[in-house]
Amino acid sequence: MTNTYYTFFFGIYPYIALSILAIGSLVRYDREPYTWKASSSLLLADKGLRLGNILFHIGVLFIFGGHLVGLLTPHWVYAPFITAEQKQMVAIAAGGAAGIVGFAGLTILVFRRLFVARIRHTSSAADILILLLLWVQIVLGLTTIPFSLGHHDATIMLRLCDWAQSIFTFQPQAASYIVDLAWPYQVHIILGLTLFVLFPFTRLVHMLSVPVKYIGRPYQIVRSRMAKR
Repeated sequence: MTNTYYTFFFGIYPYIALSILAIGSLVRYDREPYTWKASSSLLLADKGLRLGNILFHIGVLFIFGGHLVGLLTPHWVYAPFITAEQKQMVAIAAGGAAGIVGFAGLTILVFRRLFVARIRHTSSAADILILLLLWVQIVLGLTTIPFSLGHHDATIMLRLCDWAQSIFTFQPQAASYIVDLAWPYQVHIILGLTLFVLFPFTRLVHMLSVPVKYIGRPYQIVRSRMAKR
């Protein structure tokens, strides 16, 4: 691969993706608040939805949290408690388990979206595209496990951490950490950044919704018809 490839996809593209994610989400929330929803297909067909949703969300939440903490936590923070090699094995075991759970759930959801006629006919192209991309992304994540197991010294994990931390600290040499990494890592990163680009334009925006007001909502008064008689 050329220097231009690494510089663009791993040095410039992350800032493009994060900018679109932030600005696009703010604009959509401001201008199209009524489209900010998950658009459940429960009323169309409920078979498999609950199981698929639960497995998918459990897996994705663990994966996202693991990536966030694992990649952005500097080595010196955890070094007194755990070695880089031990951290890598924890990441492989926990991430692999979460990936399998998420993969199972997402496979159910993809099957419903593509092969249940009522759902397919009411699905937009963006709905189908985002599900398929998420499915491919999880598969790519699981594909990286054998490559990581082949590097017991955790050098690959440390390079990925250095890359992510360099991006968030605006270091110009960030792309150099990705040079010559195995293809699953590179494609996994590029597709992950592409999901950030697509985020504001799909139903994924519901991930940013936190029902804070729900906790302090007033009681709903329900009057029974029987009580009036």
